Amino acid sequence: MANSKVHPVHQFEPWQIWPGSFGNPPTDGNYPFPDKIPLIVTRSTPIASLGSCFAREIKRRLINKRFNYITEETHHPASIHASAAWERIYNTFSMRQVFEYTFESFDPQVRWWQSPETFRIQDPYRRIILYDSYEKAQDDFDRHITHSRKALTSARLLIITLGLTEIWEDRLDGSVICLPSGPYVNEGGDMSRYRFRISRYAENLENLELMHEIMSKNNPDCILMVTVSPVHLWATFRNDEDVITASCNSKSTLRAVADEFTARHDNVFYFPAFEMATIYRPFVGESIFSDGAENFHVNKATVKFIMSQFFKNYTRA
Repeated sequence: MANSKVHPVHQFEPWQIWPGSFGNPPTDGNYPFPDKIPLIVTRSTPIASLGSCFAREIKRRLINKRFNYITEETHHPASIHASAAWERIYNTFSMRQVFEYTFESFDPQVRWWQSPETFRIQDPYRRIILYDSYEKAQDDFDRHITHSRKALTSARLLIITLGLTEIWEDRLDGSVICLPSGPYVNEGGDMSRYRFRISRYAENLENLELMHEIMSKNNPDCILMVTVSPVHLWATFRNDEDVITASCNSKSTLRAVADEFTARHDNVFYFPAFEMATIYRPFVGESIFSDGAENFHVNKATVKFIMSQFFKNYTRA
């Protein structure tokens, strides 16, 4: 009787094999990308990004390397995180609403919040943007739509960073606020019409598909690059899971969504920033978390590594 071989012989490429396993070459400091990536970015390629706070890190390093990063509304403090004053956008529902108000329509029943004590006007759909009056709020938002449209129609590469699956949803019209935060919430504003829930695979995929459809109509030449933010949840609103488990659920769901979304479209690519930070860097013995109060963020060395792999594999810089 002959023993069967546990590992049959296949003609694997080096990037298809776990580094250092069964005599295979160990890690060499470079993430094992496939040999041929059908996407080349040059310094002249107009690039925009939006999404979670990791989009801000991408923006900083693209500008630092003198790439053609699109910057609209540079006067606006909310534009520090992305190509326009979208602020930080953590979930795909809020992202979809950006594309809707930019190119189509977005008319929630509650458009603005007014703080009960200070009477400041707050935008519930962009993270803690405040105004002195409804008139100033509407004027600024009208200008923002113009800048948002310019950024999204000018881009030839749009990088989208997916953050989490926890959402706060209007029970009556289904609109999703960014976060229950800011002076309206702190001063006891009525939040009874909003419910917290965990969004699931199918609806997150549907949001990305709607975003792709809108971009195909308004900027068909734009390539989308999707990544999952390696920044973990600082806190969870769930009362049935701990924060680490909740963060893992968010990232795992969005990673599966990104895989399906990428497989469906020739002009969508996935960039493995999450895998670089959470698997590759620890695998080679490197720390990934920041020190101090924001230790749920990845540290500067990890961001530098992630972006160095982006430049090495996707650009001709």
